[in-house]
Amino acid sequence: MESAASQGERTARILNSMSEIGADAWNRCAQPAHLPYDPFLNHAFLATLEDSGSATARTGWQPFHVVLEEEGEVLGVAPMYLKGHSQGEYVFDHAWADAWHRAGGDYYPKLQSCIPFTPAAGRRACTVRDNPELEQTLMGACAQVASQIEVSSLHMTFLPKSQWHLAGEIGFLKRLDQQYHWYNPGYASFEEFLVELSSKKRKNLRRERRDALGHGIEIEWVTGRDLTENHWDAFYHFYMDTGSRKWGRPYLTREFFSLIGERLPDDVLLIMCKRGGRYIAGALNFIGGDTLFGRNWGCVEDHRFLHFEACYYQAIDFAIDRGLKKVEAGAQGQHKVARGYLPAATYSAHWIRDASFRDAVAHFLEDERSYVHQDIEHIERHSPFKSTINLDNVRNQLK
Repeated sequence: MESAASQGERTARILNSMSEIGADAWNRCAQPAHLPYDPFLNHAFLATLEDSGSATARTGWQPFHVVLEEEGEVLGVAPMYLKGHSQGEYVFDHAWADAWHRAGGDYYPKLQSCIPFTPAAGRRACTVRDNPELEQTLMGACAQVASQIEVSSLHMTFLPKSQWHLAGEIGFLKRLDQQYHWYNPGYASFEEFLVELSSKKRKNLRRERRDALGHGIEIEWVTGRDLTENHWDAFYHFYMDTGSRKWGRPYLTREFFSLIGERLPDDVLLIMCKRGGRYIAGALNFIGGDTLFGRNWGCVEDHRFLHFEACYYQAIDFAIDRGLKKVEAGAQGQHKVARGYLPAATYSAHWIRDASFRDAVAHFLEDERSYVHQDIEHIERHSPFKSTINLDNVRNQLK
């Protein structure tokens, strides 16, 4: 598509496919050397979503990526999609859509700047230089695109806090939510982590791990060139079985898993559970520069605590083994707190075209932010860690 918006001498254009920009040009903006590696912003990851038929116009995720240029040089990129629904986003706006429709308007299509099906925080305005002004310029260009094509709204979800504030400064509405993350200040072993928990919680975790691996269940870590089509066949079976019950229609195609295993094998960790020589469950994770991102879980046999073992405890073991600072175990799930995962704020920014609807949403978000802050404080007061542990100090050690 030709130029969609201009920022002085800078020009923004739309890509309807990742194939319209070279991997080097994209990754120079998306993967700067001074920041930890983000596998989801890699050109190969986003291209795989499209090439596999997972994120396409047919599935309601029409690629609409924004590229900011100046005299032919790519200064910034933003992953973005034109959407006809709100599925696979994990920042819920269904009530907004319903209110818009009841008022006689069309909420869809809308624009969504995010990583499809991936509730992991990361930059959305990806610039070649660490420059807040340039990031705001790119965000402003995204809003101009939304205005020009007359969509109802633009949503930039799972932003880093710094970009959340930048978006607010140029008129985006600011939304707050929370997830649960595990932090690693430098543990040498899982047992060393357990020592930091209260006695009761420590005993519960040990019991859960023991019971999860009853019935002769074995755990395998599979990553890199050890990944095979047999692993993907097994995992896809788990994914389809569990996803069909949770969402009705799983988002990722079988081809996605083969392509990601081929293109980014070292970014993938499969935690596979085997019983009697047969795979019965598995958890898919992605390995970042300092974070392990838990993504999908599935099983064909139901064993008590196996989900916790594969998705939470094995992830902690792997993070300790690799020296990773954090585990992000996906969206929602307050039950993670009892397993040593702490609340972490998540940030999104929203541009809404209709002024009166924007005002109504702004009032809602103000109340919601207050509630989320209170909820985080309440959960931290009841964390499984010993009362002598300062949770802010734990987080600050990782910055």
